[in-house]
Amino acid sequence: MKRRLASVTAVALASALALAACSSGTGTTASSVAASTDGKGKTITLWLAGGDTPDALRTYLKTEFHKETKGTLVIQQQDWSDIVTKLTTALPDKNNTPDVTEMGNTQSPTFTNVGAFLDISDMYKELGGSNLLQSFVAAGKVDGKNYTLPYYFGSRYVFYRKDVWAKAGITSVPTTLDQFNTDVAMIASKNPDNIQDFSGFYLGGQDWRDGISWIFANGGDIAKQEGGKWVATLDSAATQKGLKQLQAIYQNASDAPNDAKDSNQYIYINDDDSIAGATASDAATPVSLAAATIMAPGWAHWSIGTKGTDAKGAVTRTWDDATYGVFPLPGNDGKPAPVFAGGSNIGISAKSKNPGLAKTLLKIMFGKTYQEMLGKNGLGPANSKYVSSLGSDEFATALTDSASNSKLTPAAPGWASVESSSTLEEFFSKIKDSTDLEALAKEYDAKLNPLLNGK
Repeated sequence: MKRRLASVTAVALASALALAACSSGTGTTASSVAASTDGKGKTITLWLAGGDTPDALRTYLKTEFHKETKGTLVIQQQDWSDIVTKLTTALPDKNNTPDVTEMGNTQSPTFTNVGAFLDISDMYKELGGSNLLQSFVAAGKVDGKNYTLPYYFGSRYVFYRKDVWAKAGITSVPTTLDQFNTDVAMIASKNPDNIQDFSGFYLGGQDWRDGISWIFANGGDIAKQEGGKWVATLDSAATQKGLKQLQAIYQNASDAPNDAKDSNQYIYINDDDSIAGATASDAATPVSLAAATIMAPGWAHWSIGTKGTDAKGAVTRTWDDATYGVFPLPGNDGKPAPVFAGGSNIGISAKSKNPGLAKTLLKIMFGKTYQEMLGKNGLGPANSKYVSSLGSDEFATALTDSASNSKLTPAAPGWASVESSSTLEEFFSKIKDSTDLEALAKEYDAKLNPLLNGK
């Protein structure tokens, strides 16, 4: 469930979508079309990204849609690697657009800001209103109107080795971010098992999706809207405070390389693993325990534990409560730190030929039964009323606690170009060795400003 943008800039996206919208004369003002059940002989298309939505949920949607409308729902799966490119081509084309589509939460602003989705503000309360995950709602909102809404969430939290922490003399989890910094730095310095290249907390130099939590926890941000445009704020006092706290992690707790990204951190807290995504000659290279602590989206827990194989020879992992544990990253105020939330948004194409039927599909997707089906399958429901469906184990608790204060990246029209440019990876990779964080921040503010505004 990783969100990766294709190598296409927000400028290209905005140009393609805006030109198509202008040429057709179709706007995205508040829809006067009501949800429709008149679907006999009609077909609508739903695009889902990746394989995150299980087959049972897809079958339910098709069955319920036909039951309510007598129409046909066709579900087409798109790869995360090229979802942005495909949406850019399809959304402006009334003959080929999906009626309803999923997209990554950080991808939503690029499309909502150029009029690619139908205004569904009239459905906001009916679909969950204030009970919906508000950081995702904000990512789909423009000028106070709702164009996309949250589909599911998968928040980030801390995974740690209880045995290693105990050997370092730490038997309780931290309750503040300062204490977390102190604890993982102490574990790194003690290195109780004398492990080579050991990290008390493994945090890649380019891993801004996890590192941004230190900025958020200090009241900072990457950018803000000011005078009708987006302005980078890496040099603000609050962001600088967070960067200094983050720099301490890089310098005192993590031995991760400056060019390491947020990929497969779990391999470093398993006793044995292999390097995922490596070349064929390196793919089987074993990686033994190299970190006492990592931070990752909740679904990483399926890849953590004692290694084994199933009847077909596939690798399995068995979680051992005596060895591993989880907790939400604590903030400076004793509450969970604001972490970057993973997940998706969903919206109706402005060019849909059947917006009424598309609205009925949304009503099914935001209904109690489907929301609880999401939770039972490990996907955080968009509506907080149904998060209990995730269960009550330690993973569900850590997920809901961390999501309670989650935050997204700025809903700037050019955010897609920020991600595809790797500017943040470059900036974060320089934090550890920087002797002047303010100067570094101002340098990258200047790089981010034109990207944020789609220039």
